[in-house]
Amino acid sequence: MIVARPDPVSIALRDPRALPGWTLAQWEALIRQARRANLISRLAVLLDEQGLLDDVPAAPRAHLEAARVVSQAQAEAVRREVAYIGKALARTGVDIVLLKGAAYLFAGLPAARGRVFSDVDILVPEAAIPEVEAALMLHGWATTHHDPYDQRYYRRWMHELPPMLHVTRQTVLDVHHAIVPTTARLKPDSAKLLAASRPVEGDSRLRILAPPDMVLHSAAHLFLNEDLTGGLRDIADLDSLLRHFGQDAGFWQALAARARELDLARPLYYALRYATRILDTPVPAQALQAAETDRPPAWLRRLMDGLFLRALRPAHVSAADRFTALARRALYVRAHWLRMPPLLLAYHLTIKAFRKEQESPS
Repeated sequence: MIVARPDPVSIALRDPRALPGWTLAQWEALIRQARRANLISRLAVLLDEQGLLDDVPAAPRAHLEAARVVSQAQAEAVRREVAYIGKALARTGVDIVLLKGAAYLFAGLPAARGRVFSDVDILVPEAAIPEVEAALMLHGWATTHHDPYDQRYYRRWMHELPPMLHVTRQTVLDVHHAIVPTTARLKPDSAKLLAASRPVEGDSRLRILAPPDMVLHSAAHLFLNEDLTGGLRDIADLDSLLRHFGQDAGFWQALAARARELDLARPLYYALRYATRILDTPVPAQALQAAETDRPPAWLRRLMDGLFLRALRPAHVSAADRFTALARRALYVRAHWLRMPPLLLAYHLTIKAFRKEQESPS
């Protein structure tokens, strides 16, 4: 399979200095794809930080500036929502470990700049899940996915509660007790993640994962996920985290050691491989060499390149080739294969197929 040339969004993120010279047709393709990839506001911030936003033609600049305003409003909304969550859980005494976008925001990381948010994710000890859920329900959050099978699927086999929706604010909260499903082949120890977490400055009950764990969680989330429509945004997150934390000379060695300790060496291998290939992430040769010890066989590596280098493009028709849909379907199946043992997977897919048949019009 032949992989198509880099998409405009990846090109723009790698070298924003070239953008002011683009034609309006190129800008149109970039804006459309960046919007679908949830990266238009990040691109706006990147151009602004480099003093290039005023050099962008007026029409695409209007889209970029509007997207930046939206991302700023979302960041403020997340700050308020986390305050509500903290208030709801105050009496439980449970520390709240923020994950993904909320963590980047409260840690003041570059990955938060221009990022869009769809929900808030938190990690708590599994033993605290009943108390946490009850406290949240008392403060207006309600469970979703009311079908009995869906409830059992989440509570018995997954790494999180069914998403919780606040009845008045309509905000979504994902409460995790692990970072991968309990049925998955990889078994990162949540207790180690919680033990190594660090307090957020100004609020000792709010915590974030340690830098290596933050990268590993992002890698596991992306490379065990069945839905890669937002994959390029996740690669951009990894790129930003690696660039920022990688300035610490001891980070790379700690990252490799922690990946082996948490059983996440293979996701880290893929994260480094595709971040460097797609966004030219600066990873030391020694770190790449250390990750190579956990690489898949050559035939599988070539197959994964053909799949991921297509799926990790904007989910827009202009960024696809004739194999893109097949690549996304194959990675959907792969993710389920990695997340469930064969018998459980067969049972789950049978339930989903039966439900789809029931819902289809007669």
